[in-house]
Amino acid sequence: MIADKVLNKIHCRSFLSIKRLLVVILVCGSISLAEAQQITSPNKNFSLTFSLKENGVPFYELTFKNKPVIKSSKLGLATRQGGSFLDGFTVTDVKTTSIDESWDPVLGEQKTIRNHYQELLVTLTQQAQQGRFMRIRFRLFDDGLGFRYEFPMQKGLSYFIVKDEVTEFNLAGNHKIFWIPGDYDTNEYPYTTSTIAEIPSLQKKATVPITAQQPIKSPSVQTPCMMKSADGLYINIHEAALINYPAMDLEVDAATLKMKTHLVPDAVGNLAYMQTNAQTPWRTIVVSDKATDILASRLILNLNEPTKYKDVSWIKPVKYMGVWWEYFVAGKSNWAYSTVNNVKLTDNFAAFPPSGHHGATNENVKEYIDFASANGFDAVLVEGWNVGWEDWIGNWKEEVFDFVTPYPDFDVKMLREYAASKGIKIIMHHETSAAATNYERRLDRAFQFMVDNGYNAVKTGYVGDIIPRGEHHDGQWMVNHYIHVADRAADYKIMVNSHEAVRPTGLNRTYPNWIAQESARGTEFEAMAGLAPEHGTILPFTRLMGGPMDYTPGIFQTDLSYYGTGSKQRVNTTLVKQLAYYVTMYSPLQMAADMPENYARFPDAFQFIKDVAVDWDDTYVLEAEPGDYITIARKAKGKQEWYVGGITDENRRTATISFSFLPKGKSYIATIYADGTDASYDKKPQSYTIRKVLVSSSSVLKQVLASSGGVAVSIKEGTSGEIKGLKKL
Repeated sequence: MIADKVLNKIHCRSFLSIKRLLVVILVCGSISLAEAQQITSPNKNFSLTFSLKENGVPFYELTFKNKPVIKSSKLGLATRQGGSFLDGFTVTDVKTTSIDESWDPVLGEQKTIRNHYQELLVTLTQQAQQGRFMRIRFRLFDDGLGFRYEFPMQKGLSYFIVKDEVTEFNLAGNHKIFWIPGDYDTNEYPYTTSTIAEIPSLQKKATVPITAQQPIKSPSVQTPCMMKSADGLYINIHEAALINYPAMDLEVDAATLKMKTHLVPDAVGNLAYMQTNAQTPWRTIVVSDKATDILASRLILNLNEPTKYKDVSWIKPVKYMGVWWEYFVAGKSNWAYSTVNNVKLTDNFAAFPPSGHHGATNENVKEYIDFASANGFDAVLVEGWNVGWEDWIGNWKEEVFDFVTPYPDFDVKMLREYAASKGIKIIMHHETSAAATNYERRLDRAFQFMVDNGYNAVKTGYVGDIIPRGEHHDGQWMVNHYIHVADRAADYKIMVNSHEAVRPTGLNRTYPNWIAQESARGTEFEAMAGLAPEHGTILPFTRLMGGPMDYTPGIFQTDLSYYGTGSKQRVNTTLVKQLAYYVTMYSPLQMAADMPENYARFPDAFQFIKDVAVDWDDTYVLEAEPGDYITIARKAKGKQEWYVGGITDENRRTATISFSFLPKGKSYIATIYADGTDASYDKKPQSYTIRKVLVSSSSVLKQVLASSGGVAVSIKEGTSGEIKGLKKL
């Protein structure tokens, strides 16, 4: 009788779709489901197995095309009170679901994204803990796995504090890995390439000094973590939907090749404060035997919730310039109005002696507005417009900025009207100096000031040690802060570009006005410690897996000794590679980061930046190898225009570009921006050629890229007169 009821229950819940039969046993008068649960991805390439081992400890494993990706690995959370979610479990319910749907991002690399997965939802009960239970939800896509822990409302469980998450990633080999060291406060490290076993010996060297940092003492890496196995598998580990939880680093056991979750603690050493209903972020594993598939994955976006914004019409892609790069390289200006170095917000800044080097002046900003308007840009970012920059960093000071008071030489009303007359928006800058408490107290007033003065986008910054003191950039408190800023900004119809924030996890789907982040070592470091030529070929496989990056490309004057400041620093790319970044580094917010006078020197190359789209109908990853090269083509949103970008590391190589993504039966004009035959990033970075040819879907371009060089191609329809006389590729 009981057996009949159990079998009927299994049938009704579609348990027969699980590959291995469930063995139903009777324990202490209650039904327990033993044996492993297994599902496969829609294309059958992946297999996910969940099981309980000795003492009721949960484990999972993942294979791809019958190759092990994650060997048997432990799951669970330890808590500070009331018993942990580690062992003593029985499986009391199992459900499987298949979903195949599509959705359209507000801004993105594709107009439509398919969300297709098999789901396994396992309920685990701790009978010894008064029947307390948690669920683990697995979603297996054609490009990988996502899973998370869920804690529904239930008798005996309402509040708990996480003191450890024991999620393991037991790797199948000593993979090649592209990594930055684990840290609670910064993700602006240069990448190291090594094997997993070499990480402990390289950790100290990899942990270079940064303004605010808290390195993890044990061998560890940050996510997104990109690996390649000896047998040709590309494996990327990250997380999705990081909400109300600390960010995940990975402790590395080099001897066993096992990684374990390491969460960022708060000021008193706790990790996360939870209240049911609650869930953790998704842990994600993207896998393929083709590197191009990693870059094409939308798994992380798919694991985030759709936006609840009813009106998204005000969220637009932005191409902008800014009073910014000159602060780093030219020596002619800086953020501060005065040289006084001990200021308070209550001071009369107009009484301070001006330094004569302030960058955010009416005259300078107008010049940027004029140039941006004449060349079809949308906006101008102005940093250093507001009082407080004289001693903004290094003092762990709370009330550094008020976000509404301009310096004496920055006329908000006049510049607002001047920009509007030129069809340009000014982008607000809110550097917080990491005083998040001060920012939150002033947030609504600051956003209202923006609305009153016609600003619809803000760049936020968090340079320094966090206030509340003892909190970290990547801890639960700050994770919630960044989301609060984005969510509150939406109430004012303001778009947010955050710098020095926690690395993204696909939340630009849920909060589409959070249009970009920095959260990695970007172009500004080219003026300081420099970026390795391979850096741009790694970032799309790591940092950009979580979301768009404000990388700030477009530097034409790459030899910084040009400015006569004594700097011997150089931007380690060719000029053409800077063009290609607009395609390979996805963002709906793209900056032409150099100064107007440098673009005026190279107007023919600047044309590509003027033309290139920043929002896309489709993306085609043509060729890629992490740390070596990337070639990507994209179709502009709502237009018959395509753009191609190809980049390489320090090695000269030939990019192969197939134009098979073009509609068949028609020819288009392709403008090819290429490195000159004598070009190299360190000797002749500004050597380039531009040529126009006819291309069709059957065309193939083989283009030589210089050392740390690139290729950029714009493809457009042409009139018969424009096409006449052009040669076919």
